[in-house]
Amino acid sequence: MKKYFLLVLSFSIISTSLFAQETERQKGHYNISKFKQLHEELPTPNDQHTASGAPGYKYTQQKVDYKIAIILDDDNQRIYGEEIITYHNNSQDALEYLWLQLDQNKRASDSKSPDIQSSVLNTLYTPSQFSKTFIEVKFDGGFKIEYVKNMDNSDASYLINQTMMRLNLETPLASGNSHSFKIKWWYNINNHVTQGGRSGFEYFPEDNNNSYVIAQFFPRLCVYNNVEGWQNDQFWGRSEFALEFGDYEVSITTPADHILGATGVLMNEQEVLTKIQQKRLAKARKTYDNPVLIVSQDEAVKTEQNKSKNTKTWKFFAENVRDYAFASSRKFIWDAMAVDINGKNVMAYSYYTKEANPLYGDHSTRAVAQTLITYSKHTFDYPYHKAISVDGQMGMEYPQICFNPGRPNPDGTYSDRTKYRMLGTTIHEVGHNFFPMIVNSDERQWTWMDEGLNSFVQLLANRDYDKNFPLRRGIPKNIVPYMKGDQSKLAPIMSKGDDLYEFGNNAYAKPATALWILRHTIMGPELFDHAFKTYATRWKFKHPTPADFFRTMEDASAMDLDWFWRGWFYTTGNNDIGIKEVKKYHITNKPTKDAIKIYQRYNINKDAIPPSLFLISEDSEEFTEDLKNNKAKDYSLLTDYINQNFSSEEKATMKVPKYFYELKFEQLGDLVMPIIVELEYEDGTKDRKQYPAQIWRKNDAEVIKVFPASKTIKKITIDPDQETADVDLNNNSWPKTTENKFEQFKKEQVKT
Repeated sequence: MKKYFLLVLSFSIISTSLFAQETERQKGHYNISKFKQLHEELPTPNDQHTASGAPGYKYTQQKVDYKIAIILDDDNQRIYGEEIITYHNNSQDALEYLWLQLDQNKRASDSKSPDIQSSVLNTLYTPSQFSKTFIEVKFDGGFKIEYVKNMDNSDASYLINQTMMRLNLETPLASGNSHSFKIKWWYNINNHVTQGGRSGFEYFPEDNNNSYVIAQFFPRLCVYNNVEGWQNDQFWGRSEFALEFGDYEVSITTPADHILGATGVLMNEQEVLTKIQQKRLAKARKTYDNPVLIVSQDEAVKTEQNKSKNTKTWKFFAENVRDYAFASSRKFIWDAMAVDINGKNVMAYSYYTKEANPLYGDHSTRAVAQTLITYSKHTFDYPYHKAISVDGQMGMEYPQICFNPGRPNPDGTYSDRTKYRMLGTTIHEVGHNFFPMIVNSDERQWTWMDEGLNSFVQLLANRDYDKNFPLRRGIPKNIVPYMKGDQSKLAPIMSKGDDLYEFGNNAYAKPATALWILRHTIMGPELFDHAFKTYATRWKFKHPTPADFFRTMEDASAMDLDWFWRGWFYTTGNNDIGIKEVKKYHITNKPTKDAIKIYQRYNINKDAIPPSLFLISEDSEEFTEDLKNNKAKDYSLLTDYINQNFSSEEKATMKVPKYFYELKFEQLGDLVMPIIVELEYEDGTKDRKQYPAQIWRKNDAEVIKVFPASKTIKKITIDPDQETADVDLNNNSWPKTTENKFEQFKKEQVKT
């Protein structure tokens, strides 16, 4: 009885265990495939943002027109301004209020921007550091609003919330209607060299002059659309601007001896330029090979020695731009050159101080011209009449004008490092004319849509300017240290700009790298370039979203890239493909044990096995000395078959394999990527094969591929050119080596 009980109990335990295993096996689960479509992540298509990624037939966007009068007070470093804003409601919604950006309030004495930053107490300060940190009175920045009025001069109702102003409307602004109002203000200009900032002035004590690079200098409207509603996120100082397109009439009053460059067409050239300057400018408009000096260094040096007490007013008109900026100084050298953009004449300008010469004179305007040419090739023809680079000693962009760093040594010499830094930044900032000044994405929400896309095209322009240009951001191997870093300090690309840990890597380098890999490794230049150009053309002068970009790239290429967007943009995963195992097989005429077992399953006797070719692994115990010495190999069956079934011409093209290599690849990272395999043979020749990322669709941990070979393989390497940002090169080759290639790469980077 006891034995029976134990037998029943054992059977019960076994049955319960088997039932539990079967139940466990049959449990359902969500789709966890890395090739799962992005339908849940992307917004539902609608008649404004379609499923194809194109603007829908009901797409609308607002328009805002500005009439602005500015006085630049050089003695007190102040700006005084008045503006009339006309807001056109092209949406289907009635608007109860309008939101405006007051970016200068980030510098107000009561700004909350410093309060959101962590701070630590140092134990060592220089007197100037201690004074600045604990004693000095805060800079009195921020807009001083004198009035906000309706067009009948009655006071308008408004409320200021830090860097945002809400204009309360007496009656909702109906669809199709417009509303005009007036604002008067002034503010103290910050010294951007000592106080930082995206605009401001630089003081030159040697000649007691200032150079002004001015932006965010006027209250301007926020974006309103059907994606975010009002884009009225506070400006904390990092994430940039979402703005509407419109027309600008701007007059800027400066000291009479200033040279000024600004967004828009200069409407009173004869009033503000001398006759000789006008003559030189006319020559520059017909000169395409070298910049023409409009104001020479000698002339600028002479001007900066005396300060005029008189003023002059520069008048500009800018059509269909999303922002406005200008630069002004009596110190400016000015040169210009024409650029042919598919038959349209566009002017490339540079304004710079003597301190930036000859670096700027050698390269700035030429870099502007090359940027317009390269970007026009990969997107659309540059639509504006000019692009300006200013010696502003920062990197910042605005429509038709940007402020850039880089100065030579006092003796006029400069290193390659200084040159390439200046060139890279100039090309990048001029390139921003395309992203986001024309393809007008929401920088406050999705920083990568302008910085990342722009950084990618910048790589192409860098090499067009100089084939030896040292590329940095955007090259796959250079993103590896970031992607294999501390996961607690990484955020997906699809994160808001203000919330990023490593802003440069996340918003610039990683998306640029992703696009580089898409173009060079996954899609190929022909497919990628057409899709990228389609996106840019569809959304120029409009407000695209990430979904519009993702969908257009697939729509125009016939490639399902959801796996790529998910891995690179929605996760912080990395790529680590390794060679887990390699087996080499030989051909033999002797049935192997594995072959006999297969035939026995079908009740075929060993002696009844038909004449066949058998493959045997070098790892097998059956791999005898005879096989090693080629004594047991017989290819007559294969030779007879080929002779009977193929013509002489066909046989001449055949490579009959003698060996078979079975490779097991493993994916140790979180990303699925193509497998690029290079085979090197004993005779020194090489073959390369690339498998699409879809090879991982059924098993994203391991896959096996067979390589027939007519000669012995000496070495196998995965991703030999480091195209896929593989984070561990130590498992990328066979036979395995002890050399730590990643550590070697880091040492090389340090040397560089």
